[in-house]
Amino acid sequence: MDGRTRVLVGTTKGAFVLRNGQDGWDVSGPHCDGWPINHVLGDPATGTLWAAGGGDWHGAGVWRSYDGGATWDLSLLSNGKFDAWLTADPAMAEQFGMQPNPPAPHTGEVEALWSLGLAGGTLFAGGKPGRLFASRDGGVTWDGVEALNAHPTRDGWEPGGAGLVLHSIVADPDDPAKLWVAISAAGVFATEDGGATWDRRNALSNAAHAHVHPGGPSHDHAHDTGLCVHNIVRATGAGDLMYQQNHHGVYRSNDGGRSWDAVSDGLPSTFGFPIAVDPADPQTIWVLPLNGDSVGRYPPGAAAAVWRSRDGGQTWKDCRHGLPQRNCFFTVLRQAMAVDQATPTGLYFGTNSGSVYASGDGGDHWDEIARHLPTVLSVETLTA
Repeated sequence: MDGRTRVLVGTTKGAFVLRNGQDGWDVSGPHCDGWPINHVLGDPATGTLWAAGGGDWHGAGVWRSYDGGATWDLSLLSNGKFDAWLTADPAMAEQFGMQPNPPAPHTGEVEALWSLGLAGGTLFAGGKPGRLFASRDGGVTWDGVEALNAHPTRDGWEPGGAGLVLHSIVADPDDPAKLWVAISAAGVFATEDGGATWDRRNALSNAAHAHVHPGGPSHDHAHDTGLCVHNIVRATGAGDLMYQQNHHGVYRSNDGGRSWDAVSDGLPSTFGFPIAVDPADPQTIWVLPLNGDSVGRYPPGAAAAVWRSRDGGQTWKDCRHGLPQRNCFFTVLRQAMAVDQATPTGLYFGTNSGSVYASGDGGDHWDEIARHLPTVLSVETLTA
């Protein structure tokens, strides 16, 4: 965590950019015309920023900025109810001094965008209901990835609590043809040919079949991790070592998701949303357990802690210093935890109560670097 790192925050009322200045952290925003922004991503090679979001009112789109967030342009994938309203009432549109957007190319296919990912020169966007799009011109134009969008298993996909959302996009930086996505609640899918074909990868390993965690996979999917994946990450420099936070626990895969082992023992809860892996150490991971699905979704005991493992999930330690330890009822959502590329690695998370916390020592100590933001939906970093 140093002065070169920007923290990119998506919220229910736009995107924000946090910079570590001489007098603390500066907050820029809200950007993107106050759209709900589910994910903000930056390209370390060019500095370009993208923000994906929308909903029933706005439609679905990706905003992009070439000047660090000072100005933004929108690529609209689908029109929303606001456009329909302006079209139906020209007099009202004139009174407001506004015009509806032109017909967007994917109207009727996607309601909102939830995630972004870079693989080689291609930018990907994941949306609701369970759709993937690709742009090969930096986010200006978009095409559907039909091999996934029309996957043979699609008729059996079931929505999670937020609907059928494609929320995680993970690439192999050494092989852009390899890509993993997670859809709630359809599970993990992977391609090794640039998106031409996709495999569903949710199987428990042979060792795990006899040790299904209580509250884990349903009888119908007794050999699966459980299809409600909350977030997936891939370790750097460790082959296809991956981790996931699932609705039913934390899992590890040594083979790119072809098989998974539960690594939840030692955690206070199997339920949580985000997971992060240290880019400098593939065995160091962090999660933020919540007390459970139907009992509030806040830190156990109303005392916040990030839990860290330095051995790939075999053992866990709670990291609490600087975090609220009384009357803490916030939630940390699936895309609201991130690491940076600094040395040592910085770790960040945002809350639905509008705070962003940062640690420069692996989670041992925490500082609140922003507060009173709108509900934080995502946190990413960009180190120039």
